[in-house]
Amino acid sequence: MDRTAGRGLTIIPTEHSHLPARQQFPDTLEGWILAALNILHQHGIPGSFDGIHRNVIRESGGDPRAINLWDSNAARGTPSKGLLQVIDQTFAAYHVEGTSWDIYDPIANISAACNYAAHNYGSIDNVYSAY
Repeated sequence: MDRTAGRGLTIIPTEHSHLPARQQFPDTLEGWILAALNILHQHGIPGSFDGIHRNVIRESGGDPRAINLWDSNAARGTPSKGLLQVIDQTFAAYHVEGTSWDIYDPIANISAACNYAAHNYGSIDNVYSAY
């Protein structure tokens, strides 16, 4: 993934003929969600802007560097991290091809969390509390 420094854009390359060769999204919460949705849809992973946004606001307040150092995961030595408060093991297990392996990368974090939610709840849209 090419993150364009200094321009406030996230560029997602795609190999699908029905999509533009490169799509640009703002380097903001809205842009991260849109970029993740682009990747999720390429992989057949369900989710909506509203479902992702609702969960991001609840989990991290929109801070991609958020880390929870006080919950049960943190007590076990694996704090929840990023926009959707994913633990390292879950991130690794549900990582989505084409995204960064950095758990703090907003697009990678959203994508892995949505992949996890799809496997366990049908979709991130069905998640209304800690998951």
